[in-house]
Amino acid sequence: MIDPRLYTVAVHAGTEPDPATGAVMTPIYQTSTFVQEAPGQHKGWDYSRGTNPSRDALEVALAALEDARHAISFSSGLAAEQAIVQNLSPGDHVLVCNDVYGGTGRLFRNLIARFGIEFEFADLSDLDRARALMRANTRMLWLESPTNPTLRVLDIAALADIARSKGAVTVVDNTFASPLFQSPLKLGADIVVHSTTKYIGGHSDLVGGAVMTSDEEWAGKVRFVQFAAGAVPGPIECFLLHRSIKSLAVRMAQHAANAQVVAEFLAGHPRIRRTFYPGLPDHPGHDIAARQMSGYSGIVSCEIDGDLETATAFCRNLRIFVLAESLGGVESLINHPEKMTHASVPEALRRELGIGPSLLRLSVGIEYARDLVDDLAQALERLT
Repeated sequence: MIDPRLYTVAVHAGTEPDPATGAVMTPIYQTSTFVQEAPGQHKGWDYSRGTNPSRDALEVALAALEDARHAISFSSGLAAEQAIVQNLSPGDHVLVCNDVYGGTGRLFRNLIARFGIEFEFADLSDLDRARALMRANTRMLWLESPTNPTLRVLDIAALADIARSKGAVTVVDNTFASPLFQSPLKLGADIVVHSTTKYIGGHSDLVGGAVMTSDEEWAGKVRFVQFAAGAVPGPIECFLLHRSIKSLAVRMAQHAANAQVVAEFLAGHPRIRRTFYPGLPDHPGHDIAARQMSGYSGIVSCEIDGDLETATAFCRNLRIFVLAESLGGVESLINHPEKMTHASVPEALRRELGIGPSLLRLSVGIEYARDLVDDLAQALERLT
């Protein structure tokens, strides 16, 4: 259940009437530069790579959602992740949950690792193994929960304790849960990262990312990387994202309600071998999810009874669900991770994680739940 207070926070955080005009909504400050009264003397803004009033308002709202002291918004989720790991040094070790978003793994393995930072991917649901894998040079523990795409649930509080005992920081990608259903900072994490393209944006019409933290030092580090490297969102994207936040609580409640219905339907269908959703009582991480989440969000994955040809035919049979990458929009999407979002994951790891030809990931939208179930039912029926 969403904390009722967050409905109010989502609507009002970061929004003040414009002092010049009285406009209720924060204006779009579509400008690259700002006049200065004298050299180095300005009204708080000098150049929009550094900061911009539209971005400032958005970041107040983002920080409020995660109950953080700081939020730094980026041009994409991967830009936000890069700004975090660019604060590491050659020789540092990062322990990463193995079932991580394909783009995150690609960033770490193929780009950042070239600069002498070691990323080790492991199943972190085993706390004893996680503890054993921590080294003297481990600087960071990188988690997703629920994970993408098999929706494994990690014990954030326990893992954060392990990291803290070794002097490492804990980063949690909270994109799947959204700030409405999970608060990693309250569970002991140091930094939270989001692809705001997904649930926070919610309308499949923008790309963005964000870092939230209450750690002053890390906030300063991330802001410096952003200013120096320049991966900033534009004023229009900031405006759209701030607008979207106002309906986030309402949307997330509907996403979760619909996903529960869809998951229960798929779990009981003979053409579906396995259904992954933390809200199902037999999900391996259900007990942890019930303890650290206030809702199970809107992503459901499943294994269809068949091969790639079967999965492809099923996707083509759908009328409401659309075959596309991304997630978290108001519309329902279906994705084939092996061929789409996780194609860059090494094949051996994909097999280990169960990301094969029959696995599908559904981003359940806010449509009428019965319509979604009927769409899935007719698509499965047409397979026979």
